[in-house]
Amino acid sequence: MSRASFRGVPSVSKKLSGRNLMQLFSYSAENAEVWDAFAANSLNGTFLQTRRYLAYHGERFKDISVLIKDENDKLTGIFPAAVDTNDERRVVSHPGITYGGILHKGDLRGARMVEAIAELKTYYSEQNFNALRYKAVPQIYHRAPANDDLYALFLQNAVRYRCDLSCAIDLTNRGEISSRRKRSLKKALKYGVRVEESERFAADLWRVLEENLAGKYEARPVHSLEEITLLHSLFPERIKFIAALLDDQVIAGIVLFLTETVAHAQYIASSSIGYETSALDAVFNYCIEAATNAGKRYFDFGTSNEDDGRKLNESLYNFKSEFGGGGIAHEFYEMSLR
Repeated sequence: MSRASFRGVPSVSKKLSGRNLMQLFSYSAENAEVWDAFAANSLNGTFLQTRRYLAYHGERFKDISVLIKDENDKLTGIFPAAVDTNDERRVVSHPGITYGGILHKGDLRGARMVEAIAELKTYYSEQNFNALRYKAVPQIYHRAPANDDLYALFLQNAVRYRCDLSCAIDLTNRGEISSRRKRSLKKALKYGVRVEESERFAADLWRVLEENLAGKYEARPVHSLEEITLLHSLFPERIKFIAALLDDQVIAGIVLFLTETVAHAQYIASSSIGYETSALDAVFNYCIEAATNAGKRYFDFGTSNEDDGRKLNESLYNFKSEFGGGGIAHEFYEMSLR
């Protein structure tokens, strides 16, 4: 791909062992189509790192993403990033999504990824940033092994400043389902709980979710109803609303984010009646079966942490693991640019 395809400003070209190093170009809106096509075919990207998804944030973040080219002008990687809203001298990859990282199709392996991370450090340092926070893509979202970035961060003395614990089921090698979860599913079915999938449940599900978060954590969902509805309209095959109903009333449910390899429970909510009838057990049973039938490798329940990962909600994690799941680490690194 020629340099003319990119509208951003390149970094200064350097040499290593006699060959030209890769160059980094600042992202601009003219690159959106190229960016999304690359993300869709990368080894470790999901729809969360596309411009279509990131655009819903509007002007909330100052975008400083980059496109990475090799010495032959070939696009080899993209890096979603923005200025940290808590520190204008710090880069985050990306503050508006769960994970960011360098996306690539296989060109940035081993020494090439080491070069790419080194170039990122130089690129943002030259723009007077002091630090870069790197939110690695969890391995279950990789279509093929792609943890070369973690090794490259180690060589740059990056420090792991946070680690969250998620729980996921390997649908090809599921762990044992606890007797408690089996009993709870039977209980839900005995009460007559039924599970349906439709965007028409979005508003009722959001009401349950908001009440749930406010009552337990004095918190609100990351997305508003308007935002999640917009995102669903942009990604109707990627975002699903699954509801448990009793007497035609939504009493529990989840919002699923579907990637190439994972069915991920982005939001989980239950009303008091939902808890009494074990409605979530019926919802998860439905979703796990659907994910298996769709050929997904993993069902991801999401993280169970508080206090930036330093506190584990044990009861929530145990509930998830009883469906036959195990731990998946979400790793966060900080690299000094000085």
